[in-house]
Amino acid sequence: MKIRRTSAVLAVAAAGALVLTACSSPAEESEINEDTSVNVGWNEPFRSTNNLTANGNATANANIIYMTTSFFNYYDGDLNLVKNEDFGSYEVVSEDPFTVKYTVNEGVTWSDGTAVDAADMILYWGAQNDMFDTVASSDVEVDEDGNSQVAEGEVYFDSSSPALNQVTTFPEIGDDGRSVTFVYDSPRSDWELAMNQPSPVAAHVVGKLALGIEDPAEAKKAVEDAFENNDAEALVKIADTWTNGFNFTSLPDDPDLYLSYGPFVISDYVENQYLTLTRNESFDWGPEPKVDSITVRYTEDPLASVTALQNGEVDLIAPQSSVDVIATLEGIDGVSYATAPEGTYEHVDLTFDNGGPFDPAAYGGDAEKARKVREAFLKVIPRQEIIEKLIQPLQEDATTRDSFLYVPGSPNYDTVVGSNGSDAWAEVDVAGAQALLAEAGVTTPVDVRFLYGKSNVRRANEFQLIAASAAQAGFNVIDNGDDTWGSILGNGSYDASLFGWQSTNTFILNAEANYVTGGQNNYGGYSNPEVDALWAEVATNTDSDREAELAAEIETKLNQDAFGVNIFQFPGVVANRDVLKGVSTIALSPTIFWNFWEWEISAADSLDAPSATETE
Repeated sequence: MKIRRTSAVLAVAAAGALVLTACSSPAEESEINEDTSVNVGWNEPFRSTNNLTANGNATANANIIYMTTSFFNYYDGDLNLVKNEDFGSYEVVSEDPFTVKYTVNEGVTWSDGTAVDAADMILYWGAQNDMFDTVASSDVEVDEDGNSQVAEGEVYFDSSSPALNQVTTFPEIGDDGRSVTFVYDSPRSDWELAMNQPSPVAAHVVGKLALGIEDPAEAKKAVEDAFENNDAEALVKIADTWTNGFNFTSLPDDPDLYLSYGPFVISDYVENQYLTLTRNESFDWGPEPKVDSITVRYTEDPLASVTALQNGEVDLIAPQSSVDVIATLEGIDGVSYATAPEGTYEHVDLTFDNGGPFDPAAYGGDAEKARKVREAFLKVIPRQEIIEKLIQPLQEDATTRDSFLYVPGSPNYDTVVGSNGSDAWAEVDVAGAQALLAEAGVTTPVDVRFLYGKSNVRRANEFQLIAASAAQAGFNVIDNGDDTWGSILGNGSYDASLFGWQSTNTFILNAEANYVTGGQNNYGGYSNPEVDALWAEVATNTDSDREAELAAEIETKLNQDAFGVNIFQFPGVVANRDVLKGVSTIALSPTIFWNFWEWEISAADSLDAPSATETE
């Protein structure tokens, strides 16, 4: 399904996804009680309570949703998948056909008192099942706020799950409306993550907002009926509400947009400054937090986040690492920090379907000409120079990442890299790039619109290095840097993009949606039927040796097609005030938030600690 785009570092095991990540951390205040509150710095503001949409699929959203909803399972500090049986259960009830039953425990409710139940799970399934869409994602317009716009009367849920697309019959509802049973057309090796929570947004709220039904039970039934009967008239409204109705950048007037069934509830949100979570007093179906509130404070500037930590305005940060960040942290009393490679990796993707220089349509449908232009561009991305100038000062042993699917140091990494063709991008090859452009018969300079996070210092430096190198071969790399890059991805306005992916689980299927035709994270419109077929085999494969073979085949084709190029694994740093106990991090999203329930402020240590003050 997805990977999360990295905002700063792309929660829990989200139906096989990667998350979009940005890259930094915090500032601004609200009045806090030092004994029961924790302030965390982050680099990108929250923007949606629905992280299943392409717009909502970001680490900044996943972090908050992780703390305001509940899950059937989660990854612990050793990356073991742990079941939360206080919340609910799931079991395989048949191997042929492959059938899984999910049950929410009695007494689990949304923060408005409405039960979390089958209707929410039906919504989770239906919204990610492409059979209900009447329009292809390529025909969807995205406005400047990240909202999906379709023609009147069309059904479009801005999400897709390869796993849930295998469930084509309406799920059986049971246990007084608390369970659903999924029957898969084909087994999935990542089935345990296909539905790891009932829903990030409430079915009864979607029914209310989309269909005007005030009664929660009636609204739920209407949502269930719409999917069961494939009622296009109702689904048009449900899809629009589900896709666009839960996006916001400050606290909405309508609390239905941020209901919770997790340990915390959103209680305050000031745009671009901070978001506060307060304890959900009715929550008793999972690990219970030791603090009464958590405030996430936003700033893109890593050094500003360190200053906020030093001043006691935040207790915990995971900023983008830099020489200055590390040097400053070393000089702060009462602060501890640790460095290590993160689960996020930097990469450049190219756009195949926007009429630009890498799209066959620009050359009358000549796919080979477009491929040569793509290959030429990737040959002049100075990966080694980026590593030496920007990453090795933070991590001396840093090297390029040469696999799309495996983290450096993981068991299959060396084997796959040895045969995947990534050596084509090992060194800058200006002469080779020029020869390819000549073979393609294109006129230089070739304009390439390049998207990246403009305010991110490291990415701005990467852009400068890439633009200078590419110019030597005949490319004019145009600065399309934008601080709202996450909402721009996939809209066709750029030809190359630079951002990070962070895994949400340990399966290579985690990355499937990046590379399959129509995949939710396939922002560049890449399509290769052979790659699709290989992913289909991965989905049902249970042999680890065969998985590595399939991964090598997939990666070889991606490199042959000049899909894009990977650059480096993020050098990470996590720092906290010593008054905050229980801090831990994992390489998967939600990183530093994975064990938020263990955080506590040491009363003894906090007596001499600086306190935060009110600022606006």
